[in-house]
Amino acid sequence: MAKGMRGAGLRAAAVALAAATVVGVVAPVAGAAGASEGARSVSVTAEAEADAGAVAGARVDRAALDAALRAVVVEGGSTAALGRLVENGRTVWQGAAGKADLDRGTPARADGRFRIGSVTKTFVATVLLQLEAERRVDLDAPVERYLPGTVPNGRNITVRQLLNHTSGVYNYTEDRSFQDFDTPEGIRRWLDHGRWADRTPAELVRIAVAHEPYFAPGTDWHYSNTNYVLAGMIVEKVTGRSWNAELERRIVRPLGLTSTSFPTTDTAVPGVHAKGYLQLPDGGRADVTRLNPSMAGAAGAGISSTADLAKFNAALLGGRLLPKAQLNEMTTVTPQSLKYVPYGLGLMREDTPCGTYWGHGGGIPGYGTQILGQLGGKRQLSFSYNAFDNGKVEEANRTLGELQARLACGTAAPAAGGTAPSPSLTAKLG
Repeated sequence: MAKGMRGAGLRAAAVALAAATVVGVVAPVAGAAGASEGARSVSVTAEAEADAGAVAGARVDRAALDAALRAVVVEGGSTAALGRLVENGRTVWQGAAGKADLDRGTPARADGRFRIGSVTKTFVATVLLQLEAERRVDLDAPVERYLPGTVPNGRNITVRQLLNHTSGVYNYTEDRSFQDFDTPEGIRRWLDHGRWADRTPAELVRIAVAHEPYFAPGTDWHYSNTNYVLAGMIVEKVTGRSWNAELERRIVRPLGLTSTSFPTTDTAVPGVHAKGYLQLPDGGRADVTRLNPSMAGAAGAGISSTADLAKFNAALLGGRLLPKAQLNEMTTVTPQSLKYVPYGLGLMREDTPCGTYWGHGGGIPGYGTQILGQLGGKRQLSFSYNAFDNGKVEEANRTLGELQARLACGTAAPAAGGTAPSPSLTAKLG
């Protein structure tokens, strides 16, 4: 695991966090001064809950979900945390805990927006699978066909291998220039300069291919943000529009995702949102809410809300965005990933105490995210947390795991022994 990436985590192996980061900065979460004071959550009405129902006919335990969300702040150390549980298209619980602004003491809001990090990858993979269904992209064609001369050995790396992380292409966020958080000087360089820098996709790829590949294509699995920067470049080459514009045209507008955007270089998080913070070596904190998302690009530049992520996941797993053949491809786990984290094409499989879910995690400085849903689109859980304290790794993993388990089941009982979610860009950019 890369230094500086202290994981709100991957459930078993440390692999994904290192492999799944982009700008190594933030860690799990602990209460910045006053962060846990006034921790609160807001649940929806019992009528909505009864109307939607819950897993196995059990009633949603809203008090247990409220408590699990608060624990992410009070015990796990997030400055803020948001959560949502959706059944058959209806929100049966939503919550917010902690502070949106530590200086002003503003409470977090359940409808707030946040940076979603690597959850962006699921959107990008969906568009490439749509293009496959339209016979405009062949997933088993070499990358060289679409991006000639861009990747060494591109004739032997397929588009599919980009999407399932078996390409072997080096993860640019593991380059030292993205990992220099070991010293106060390195942190200050990133705060003063690195987080504002414009990065082109071609530049990020050049950083990656200056390193040797991890392995021969198709022989192993290694999470690499470079894979999805390349995927975004393929979307642009095939459609003539930027990957951002294609996601907007094919997913955001048709689904009415009013809180979702994929900025190129705009540093702001629009609308209501909780701020993201970085804990400094001297015990102080830096507000890292604003940063240039071109450091992540198609691997993790997105912004959304728990409601929009649940709506997207439901549409995807419910078969409204892809034909059955493409959805089957997306949810077919590549064997090479099984010793790390079960991974298909832009989707991770999570085996929870209450069944199998599909989705993705993400992390970027200041923000961590998880979205999961059941095949068929019946049930979705989504949550966001604002990582802060570097000293509560175990508590953060435990509380996030318990929150995920309770959301997956809708009841209090299964939370014991819950495992931490599988993030992707968490803490840095992963």
